[in-house]
Amino acid sequence: MYGRDPWGGALEINAADSATDDDRSRNLQDLDRAALSSRPLDETQQSWLLGPGEQKKKKYVDLGCIIVSRKIFVWTVGTLLFSAFIAGFVTLIVKTVPRHHHSKAAPDNYTLGLQKALMFFNAQRSGKLPKHNNVSWRGNSCLRDGKSDPSTMFKDLSGGYFDAGDTIKFNFPGSFAMTMLSWSVIEYSAKYEAAGELNHVKEIIKWGTDYFLRSFNSSADSIDRIAAQVGVGDTSGGSTTPNDHYCWMRPEDIDYPRPVTECHSCSDLAAEMAAALASASIVFKDNKVYSQKLVHGAKTLFKFSREQRGRYSAGGSDAATFYNSSMYWDEFIWGGAWLYYATGNNTYLSLATAPGLAKHAGAFWGGPDYGILSWDNKLAGAQLLLSRLRLFLSPGYPYEEMLRTFHNQTSIVMCSYLPIFSSFNRTKGGLIQLNHGRPQPLQYVVNAAFLATLFSDYLEAADTPGWYCGPTFYSTDVLREFAKTQIDYILGKNPRKMSYVVGFGNHYPKHVHHRGASIPKNKIKYNCKGGWKWRDSKNPNPNTIVGAMVAGPDKHDGFRDVRTNYNYTEPTLAGNAGLVAALVALSGEKSTRIDKNTIFSAVPPMFPTPPPPPAPWKP
Repeated sequence: MYGRDPWGGALEINAADSATDDDRSRNLQDLDRAALSSRPLDETQQSWLLGPGEQKKKKYVDLGCIIVSRKIFVWTVGTLLFSAFIAGFVTLIVKTVPRHHHSKAAPDNYTLGLQKALMFFNAQRSGKLPKHNNVSWRGNSCLRDGKSDPSTMFKDLSGGYFDAGDTIKFNFPGSFAMTMLSWSVIEYSAKYEAAGELNHVKEIIKWGTDYFLRSFNSSADSIDRIAAQVGVGDTSGGSTTPNDHYCWMRPEDIDYPRPVTECHSCSDLAAEMAAALASASIVFKDNKVYSQKLVHGAKTLFKFSREQRGRYSAGGSDAATFYNSSMYWDEFIWGGAWLYYATGNNTYLSLATAPGLAKHAGAFWGGPDYGILSWDNKLAGAQLLLSRLRLFLSPGYPYEEMLRTFHNQTSIVMCSYLPIFSSFNRTKGGLIQLNHGRPQPLQYVVNAAFLATLFSDYLEAADTPGWYCGPTFYSTDVLREFAKTQIDYILGKNPRKMSYVVGFGNHYPKHVHHRGASIPKNKIKYNCKGGWKWRDSKNPNPNTIVGAMVAGPDKHDGFRDVRTNYNYTEPTLAGNAGLVAALVALSGEKSTRIDKNTIFSAVPPMFPTPPPPPAPWKP
């Protein structure tokens, strides 16, 4: 039998060969070695033939999908193991070494002031208080407002806010305060959110608007009256009849009658209340049911204001003594602008931009109080509010002419705030005298600081670096600096080194003209005259009314911390609303800009959508 040696030679295999197995094995080995010497073999073939002691050490490692050098393989595995060891060791050290947590940067003074200023509204709440009111010395009060007066049709007037250091609820300045708060939220909701106060300020606004909705028949389309005021304060002629000014009592202990004042022709009040509800409807636009309720109420009020002309304080009413209204034309522009933003109805915009209204409101004739935003005159605010429309949407004809006029007038107002112009005097300490040296100046100052900061932010959002005062161009930074210097003065950077916001800093008024703050909560009920001893006490108030901005210093930077002198030490709702607006505008990072679009949520596109292109021509 013959076979072929696969490695290169012929082999003769004889089954009858008588050689022993050892000889056969020896012969085969010799033949195999001869074959190996005649032809090189690969490693696999060598592994078949070589004995265990003769195998070559492998230089490569077969990983299945790839063959790598043994040295590289060993080096790589070793490196990975060493790296894992180092990583584990570092992790162990990091976890065992005590950590030092770096807290967020401390909030700026404007944010701190904002958080305190909002607390004033909690202290002013009337009615059944929420559990989270967070003013320990306040409790439920005046729960029978409306019910206790048989002459009024409004039987549920509990709630709302006390106006100042007394316990009267004046709807005219109160609604202006809510409008200002809503405006600040619409523009600066991101800053409120950053300060952790967005929900708080919205609760404050809703507390006010809920009360206003009870002050008239808000479910009707037409009305013939609204509640203008709860409580009275007239003490002229030496009257000793118990009322909200004659008596000095904690609100929780009031037991004297609180009459309701109704008005049947009060255009100024109705239009201002309409502005409050319309602006709040934008704040609460995500709550569609409540927002629409506010819009409906605003429409009803504004219709009433236009149909039943008259000033709410005319005829020698109690309101004329404390919050006398000079006209209602400015409220028509103000209320019309807010209703346009809330509804998108061009009828309101046409009214707000009517030249006749602007003329009656004093837009063209100036005067010593031109450019001063207050609870009485809203023209400066309305001009800026409508300038916003021109800056961002530019609706064009037929509104452009009056919008351009309002824009130019706003620019002039901003120029008048600057120190280089002599429109207003300043104290030696730098406080602008917008009310020309009269008492209680701070409420006007904070409103101007808000308008200046807001106009600056409008220009920046419109990619405009500044504005002209005559031939001179001024940067928007100049306006912000004006606002900062005024608010810094109020927060303590003044000759007396006194903060005029209670609870801010270490040196602030301790004898605030405020009934609730001046009478201790000691389970003793002091009657109408019984509280006089606390009014006349020389001791500091037992309760700190945090966030209250007092009336302010005189024209010489002087201040008397005396409880009985309300021209120095009494805070008000309207004043604190302006303070909140100015503080939030200045707070936080300058890079956090205004919300350009939310206020336009209900406004339809300025120009109609172009028609689709014609279909392709076919022969």
